Amino acid sequence: MRNLQLTAKGSSVAMDTREEERLLGSYDEENFEQISGNFRRIQVSVTGMTCAACSNSVESALMSINGVVKASVALLQNRADVTFDPALVKDEDITNAIENAGFDAEILSEPRTSCTKPDGTLVGQFTIGGMTCAACVNSVEGILRALPGVKKAVVALATSFGEVEYDPIAISKEGIVSAIEDAGFEASFIQSTGQDKAVLGVNGVSSAMDLQLLEGILCNLKGVRQFHFERTSKELEVHFDPAFLNSRSLIDEIERGSYGKFKLLVKNPYTRMVSKDLEESSKMFRLFTACLFLSVPVIFMRVVCPHIPFIYSLLIRRCGPFQMGDWLKWALVTIVQFVIGKRFYVAASRALRNGSTNMDVLVALGTSASYFYSVYALLYGAITGFWSPTYFETSAMLITFVLFGKYLESLAKGKTSDAIKKLVELAPATAVLLVKDKGGKILGEREIDALLIQPGDILKVLPGAKIPADGLVVWGSSYVNESMVTGESDPVLKEVISSVIGGTINLHGSLHIQANKVGSNTVLSQIISLVETAQMSKAPIQKFADFIASIFVPVVVTLALLTLLGWYLAGFLGSYPKEWLPENSNYFIFSLMFAISVVVIACPCALGLATPTAVMVATGIGANNGVLIKGGDALERAQKVNYVVFDKTGTLTQGRATVTTAKVFSGKDRSEFLKLVASAEASSEHPLAKAILEYACHFHFFDEGSTMKDVQNHVLKSKFSGWLLGVSDFSALPGRGIQCFIDGKHVLIGNRKLMTENQIR
Repeated sequence: MRNLQLTAKGSSVAMDTREEERLLGSYDEENFEQISGNFRRIQVSVTGMTCAACSNSVESALMSINGVVKASVALLQNRADVTFDPALVKDEDITNAIENAGFDAEILSEPRTSCTKPDGTLVGQFTIGGMTCAACVNSVEGILRALPGVKKAVVALATSFGEVEYDPIAISKEGIVSAIEDAGFEASFIQSTGQDKAVLGVNGVSSAMDLQLLEGILCNLKGVRQFHFERTSKELEVHFDPAFLNSRSLIDEIERGSYGKFKLLVKNPYTRMVSKDLEESSKMFRLFTACLFLSVPVIFMRVVCPHIPFIYSLLIRRCGPFQMGDWLKWALVTIVQFVIGKRFYVAASRALRNGSTNMDVLVALGTSASYFYSVYALLYGAITGFWSPTYFETSAMLITFVLFGKYLESLAKGKTSDAIKKLVELAPATAVLLVKDKGGKILGEREIDALLIQPGDILKVLPGAKIPADGLVVWGSSYVNESMVTGESDPVLKEVISSVIGGTINLHGSLHIQANKVGSNTVLSQIISLVETAQMSKAPIQKFADFIASIFVPVVVTLALLTLLGWYLAGFLGSYPKEWLPENSNYFIFSLMFAISVVVIACPCALGLATPTAVMVATGIGANNGVLIKGGDALERAQKVNYVVFDKTGTLTQGRATVTTAKVFSGKDRSEFLKLVASAEASSEHPLAKAILEYACHFHFFDEGSTMKDVQNHVLKSKFSGWLLGVSDFSALPGRGIQCFIDGKHVLIGNRKLMTENQIR
């Protein structure tokens, strides 16, 4: 039996279906109930875990049981995977151990059948949140590479993106996510080369009855492993067995089972990543504005208010043991330090728990030193009457500036990911699928999501539409604009057996194509993958920067301590005059301010972020301009290039045709000739027709200094301006040209072949 989980509004329902696949780990076909001799393996649902420390507590409780040989806990899935000796341990012992640790536990149903795992390794893509610097990247990469079954792991700080090559028999993608989260970071699976997961948007679920209907359909659907529905976002995540289901059949079965009540669409993983970038930017902006709103009054009270007698008299008025201004500063900065700045303490503790240090450690250390000293100075003054200066504004403004830097960083990430977004938008959103019977007869047409195309599908491509997938033409003839891939402005003739590329534009006739490459195998997807890989790749100089970043924080802390000790001893020994000390200050406070300054100056360190951001920006701008850069290594070596050799002139085109010269070999006036040709070509969508129309318009209305943008704007209005002649019986002749009638005259425009076939005697 398979365990499925559907969660809505925080509730969890356990269900059984016929096919089974464990959420954690991989199982051999003959050893589901017992593995490694007499050992048994079960799954336990654990509720109440909130962080990595909770999962560690559950694992410790399980491993303390005599007879348990292995225990793995996934925080995100609220599951525990336990391997034990059934002669020594009972199911009740496992649940009791978890409950004694303070959590709720429930044994999940045992599987009776299994699905064979795919052979070889898979490449999984994950989003990783919570990384703030190169030290975090090194920590995550080290954790991933230490996992059993992981062959390779690459993590990019600028994109919060990780790519892991792993053996699905040794470790599951849920296990990878769990390992990252146990280390204190946020992680979620995007996609892998194993097509066994679909994220679908569901329309039509508006009540508990609809939820139960959806649950029932999925429970009775053969091949479904597990699913999770989020009511707030209307997203359904389904894990399925590719041997029984694919994304299209899954959607068909759900819509058929609901009698059309539910409408489903596939969520593009790249679109979801872009939306996460926008959410991160908006979150950082809210934090920054809130911090700025609270910090400005603190600075105002310190700098401006002493020059405004009325306000200053209110601030220095005694209210209990402190002045009114001290109370206000303390209250405002406390919110900044521990509410808005909580993220720095969380990230710093996470790094220290993993045995590493990062920039958040410096921020937490510097601001805490300033804040707690200021609190100490207030309390000490209230007790002894000796009032020392406070530095609340230092803590508040430092957090404000760091958050401002984080906000700019998130904006940079969002902008550089636009390159991938634009590449994704080149592919059409939908496709027209031709439905055929067993004999090959066309029964009808059906519009489907382009992400649901399968190899072997026959697709209809209308004139002016984008080709939805790589494939072969099986019927029809047309010209296709492939400039998005090749850079060639001339359209390419496509006939039966010709290959076509997904994302290119069909210009004239209708085509029927047979899809042979879909998903990640298409040319466009490989280009996107190349850009992603380039953005994630590390330049040789970055490896050195990562090494420096790994030891940067301990070095800074050491230097800060040496600064504190050096200035304090120098003052104690009289090496500098006492007049240097601020009013009501001493040598220790004077030295402490220098030490805090060292930490503060080091906080916004760009060492670990500058190189990956530069690589990401460069590859993104290159992709927008049609130049694919294979990573930071290629960029670093580009400085040594002395000559660039291009293989053909077509590589250097602008991707569109233009007319260079127009010659008339008869006595006809060139102006009238161009007007006649432009009138005929105005009805055509061919790129050459547009070029001729622009040239004729420029010839009639503009001088030599006019820009092409002026011409194009005029062409858009030219059909209604009256300068073109009336055209009738227009028809396109694929591969040859066009023909029409103007003022009763038969007009032919095309290549030499068309003119030869219609020689005028």
